[in-house]
Amino acid sequence: MKSSNMYTYPMYPQGEISPADSKGALRGYVKHWKWFLISLVAMLVAGFVFIWFTEPIYRIQASLLVKDEPKNTTDNAVLKDMPLYGQPKVVENEIEILRSNTLMKKVVDSLRLNIRFFRSTPFGKREIYEEAPIRIVLIEPTANLYRADIQVSIISPTTVRLNDWVYPANQVINTPFGRLQIFIKQPVVYSNEPVVVQIMTYPQAIRYYQSKLSVEPSGKASTVVVLTLEDAVPSKGEAILNQIITNYNSAATDEKNRAVTHAMRFVQTRLKLVSDELAALEKTIESYKAENGISDMGANAQALLTTLQNNDAQLNQVAIQLSTLGDIERFVRGTSANRGTPPATARFSDPNLTSLIHKLTDLDQQRNQVVRTSPDASPLLKSLDDQINATKGGIVQSVATLRRVLTSTRSRLIAANKRYEDQIRIIPGKERALMNITRQQASKNNLYAYLQQKQEEMTISLASVSANSQVIDTASASSEPIKPVKLLILSLFGLVGLIIPVIIIRFKKFFNERVSSRVEINEATKTPVIGEISYVRHEFPVIVNGRKRSVAAEQIRALRTNLQFLREKASDNQVVLFTSSLSGEGKSFLSLNVAVSMALVGRPTVLVDMDLRRPKLHKALNMLNFRGSSSYLSGEATLDDILQQVPGFDNLYIISCGPIPLNPSELLSGPRLDELVGELRARFDNIVIDSPPIGLVTDAQLIGPFADVTIYAVRHNITNRSYLKLVDALYQDKRFPQLNIVLNSVKNRFSYDYRYYYYRSSGNDKPNLLRKYLLH
Repeated sequence: MKSSNMYTYPMYPQGEISPADSKGALRGYVKHWKWFLISLVAMLVAGFVFIWFTEPIYRIQASLLVKDEPKNTTDNAVLKDMPLYGQPKVVENEIEILRSNTLMKKVVDSLRLNIRFFRSTPFGKREIYEEAPIRIVLIEPTANLYRADIQVSIISPTTVRLNDWVYPANQVINTPFGRLQIFIKQPVVYSNEPVVVQIMTYPQAIRYYQSKLSVEPSGKASTVVVLTLEDAVPSKGEAILNQIITNYNSAATDEKNRAVTHAMRFVQTRLKLVSDELAALEKTIESYKAENGISDMGANAQALLTTLQNNDAQLNQVAIQLSTLGDIERFVRGTSANRGTPPATARFSDPNLTSLIHKLTDLDQQRNQVVRTSPDASPLLKSLDDQINATKGGIVQSVATLRRVLTSTRSRLIAANKRYEDQIRIIPGKERALMNITRQQASKNNLYAYLQQKQEEMTISLASVSANSQVIDTASASSEPIKPVKLLILSLFGLVGLIIPVIIIRFKKFFNERVSSRVEINEATKTPVIGEISYVRHEFPVIVNGRKRSVAAEQIRALRTNLQFLREKASDNQVVLFTSSLSGEGKSFLSLNVAVSMALVGRPTVLVDMDLRRPKLHKALNMLNFRGSSSYLSGEATLDDILQQVPGFDNLYIISCGPIPLNPSELLSGPRLDELVGELRARFDNIVIDSPPIGLVTDAQLIGPFADVTIYAVRHNITNRSYLKLVDALYQDKRFPQLNIVLNSVKNRFSYDYRYYYYRSSGNDKPNLLRKYLLH
């Protein structure tokens, strides 16, 4: 027995690349390309079916131009100082109005959107809108009406079926869902095909359609607002957007109309009061003239009366302006929440005061919006409060300045009136009394004329009120559905189709307890892997000869070369022991083909079948088995008696098992084994021993000390990974000389960096069909 020699040798092609090698990992999946193709095609078909059965969704769009309120026009001159008219439109605020619950509630109510109708199709339920053959009015619905769909069928022009009950149409009926009224549209085709009705509460309907609505500006600096709605029924989506725009414009004009109407009501009240006062004054003048016989006043008295009337008119204007200043102060002292509508500043020529009041109104609106969504300590809220206080200060200063000017003007006018009244005292008493009455009449006439002028302006404004928006594009639906996105869905289904095989392969690999790669061997044991043999289908067990160039045959030759590196000297003979964990892992196949490979290079080689329990080599080579190694070990035969030359191979001999003994372990433990190996070393360069599996019996361990090299066969996807621990223990304990592993029957044809093509054998080399025997 020769000593062990840990000779360094080059490793033959790696069967499995490291997991860190992406190319190697990819090759592990490419070998299952058929499953990937089947899964991909199946998922693409499923994607087409999904698209076929998914209800198409269309995009409906409309655009609206939000315009600023025109200023200094005749139509709205009377209201130009009101905040409703004098402020520019803020696009963000208008967007919030368009998306508001109030506006959507009006749309749901006017279009009856809380009631949806569906018709059954081969692809599932499909919503209908204008094609719905019935109309349902909810009078006193019950709660269960909103919990489940109901089915309505038209039986006749006057009869409908509601689920399983028949009711008269176009009448108020009592149903399990409450009091309803079902109208049949005309013309209609009467059939038993039911219409599925889904009824939502108003809050549910509002939230449902708000979730589908998108309102966005067309650009950062643009006041054009784009309304987008996604719905399965294009006509319904168009009706919703058009109704939203209609209600939005109506709300804007209604607000303006309310402001104008409120002001007009006040003016009309004042007109009636002034008209009554004028009528009373005219009767007084008429009576006074008749009683005192006065037909007309003198020229001086008339001139003085005219001057006094003009002075009174100016004094009235000053009084009105001072009263307005008081209103402004009260407006400024109020809080943002209850400040109300600011007083009109048209009577003042101070543009600074008007702009400050408008600014204060804008800041109040912004603060009210921020308060709804921000806490009291918000920096934005604090900044708005600081701006409001600063604006209030500016208004108070302007009011104080105007009050000083108006007070001075009022004092001057009062002094002038006193002078005029002193002059009137010198006029005769009757004319003086008539002048006083006429003076009152002129003042009322001026006021009456002013109120009439304002009433006419308001009437014109009321007639010309219009929404400050312009419809650029009415609602229109896309010609093609936007959902489902066919390319995206097919891509996702295709991706899933590729992922599923990966998951299955990984799952299978995770739960696979068999050796599936060289990496697993390297992770489980330090035992060197001397070679890998790929899987090949064969009828004749010998795959190595001078004419075959298969991948597996070349790997056998490479294994033969690696075994040469394990010799101490090239001229020394070598005993190679083949074993495995269990039967069926290919040790007999490997030992046979390695022996043939050694014989082909001209070295005398003997193949010894030491598997005294399940011999196979003589069957594989169709050799006799009357006497063999068991005969020699038992002392019944000599070496020449058991040695047979293999036909077709000049340098290859075989020692078959011989009769199967009852005590193989005792025979291997006897002295004859040492004698047999010694005689074989004297006559042959290479002695290849096929021993029993280690996992079943101890026979291989009894033979091991007589070998120079031990080859442990591990079969791809056959050998359990738990046996690798046994191999590692044998290697660590040095139970076998120069223990090496061969990974056998690797079915991954993508694992190698080179390719060999099979050469067709000639007609004379056809294998003997009687020798079909698969050890591989």
